[in-house]
Amino acid sequence: MPYFKKPAGKKYYVVWKGRKTGVFTTWDECAAQVNGFTGAQYRAYPSRAEAEQALRTPYAAGAPKSPPAPQPLRKLLPASAGGPLTDSYCVDAACSGNPGVLEYQGVYIATREPIFHKGPFPNGTNNIGEFLAIVHMLALLKSKGLSQPVYTDSKNAILWVKLKKCRTKLQPNAKNAPLFELIARAEEWLKTNTYETRILKWDTEAWGEIPADFGRK
Repeated sequence: MPYFKKPAGKKYYVVWKGRKTGVFTTWDECAAQVNGFTGAQYRAYPSRAEAEQALRTPYAAGAPKSPPAPQPLRKLLPASAGGPLTDSYCVDAACSGNPGVLEYQGVYIATREPIFHKGPFPNGTNNIGEFLAIVHMLALLKSKGLSQPVYTDSKNAILWVKLKKCRTKLQPNAKNAPLFELIARAEEWLKTNTYETRILKWDTEAWGEIPADFGRK
């Protein structure tokens, strides 16, 4: 489970799943409940009222800001006319800073349904997120016996997956240790698994932003 970067200013921390649950007023109190706890669920909020309201809702619904609804494709053409395959999946990442706080997610293109969301991870990069998102989707589809194509708008991530190696220049440290654990697991999965899923480049210029985009540009 990722470790939150300690934010500046007063924050209130909601723990849905950890050693203890509830609203905590300091990061140290929150960290004691979630660091090293498998599957921990927690988020930070700017006010106690928001935190207490979030605690009354499920973790997935308690996000401080949900990603905006994907916009329609600029040119929703059939695949035969050069458009994206609708029975397919896509992935994307967002990083606040370089390095910075990283998130990544996967979406089913036909319905725009979110399939997974991971993060936030402190001290990451966008390329790492794009790489992990592809491998996450490949592993998920294989586990379900599916093989629909996966779109990404990252050429680097496509190359790294082909090489079965995350070729980041970011150095591991105490903050990003959980992220590098995920990288090692992703590389090991690529080395020990085969898959039929095609990884395709999303044509942003022709089709608009990829549906898994976080909308923060």
